[in-house]
Amino acid sequence: MKSARFITRNSGVAIWRQIADQIRGDITAGKMPSGAKLPPEVTLAERFAVNRHTIRSAIAALTKEGVLRAEQGRGTFVANSRKLTYRIGERTRFSEILSTQVRETRGILLGHRIEDAEGEVAAALGMTGGQVIRIDSMHTADGNPVSCATAWFDAARVPNVVEDYRVSGSITAALKAAGIDDYLRKSTIIAARHADAEDLRHLRLSPGAIVLVSTAINVDMDGHPIEYARSRFAADRMEIAIDGKSMV
Repeated sequence: MKSARFITRNSGVAIWRQIADQIRGDITAGKMPSGAKLPPEVTLAERFAVNRHTIRSAIAALTKEGVLRAEQGRGTFVANSRKLTYRIGERTRFSEILSTQVRETRGILLGHRIEDAEGEVAAALGMTGGQVIRIDSMHTADGNPVSCATAWFDAARVPNVVEDYRVSGSITAALKAAGIDDYLRKSTIIAARHADAEDLRHLRLSPGAIVLVSTAINVDMDGHPIEYARSRFAADRMEIAIDGKSMV
């Protein structure tokens, strides 16, 4: 952050959000490592040609999102410049993927309900009727929220998946309890969008934050679909890597 950055006014994106994104970009690019002190508000205000209130809004957003941390009497520092890597391959398991990057992962049940098997969910699960179980969950890494997910399962095949997930915090363990000992990733589609209200709340993000969205189908060892899931990752905290052959 050695030179003024370009701010687009009347673009539909709040100026404070543009500034926050540019500061985040510098951190991601390695220009400001973990522990680095952020320049004073007045310096940033001059650099971006805005008032200090706008700078405070940008800093507050990044602090809420865990990118920065404020220390009383000392200033604001880069809290974490390292992203976690979520590798998608033939066998994609959240806890296993992050086991070498963090001390602890946890899956938390946010909600569940029974729905009719319709539209894209029915198509993904290869169903022509019946009901599905929807599970909404959140995953944390070392206590920090990193992703939210919505997953659908054939209710007839895994009728107890909610309680099994509630106890274990693991989809893999819940499926194993239903007699599905192993499964494979059939397809993954990755996109990016602004976080919606629910993701903002659960992932502790600020309005305008970006989430990476992974829409996936998992199948059993006979190739029958067992799970259709849409996971949202906080883009500031996670990056997605594709292992082996590309999947679409």
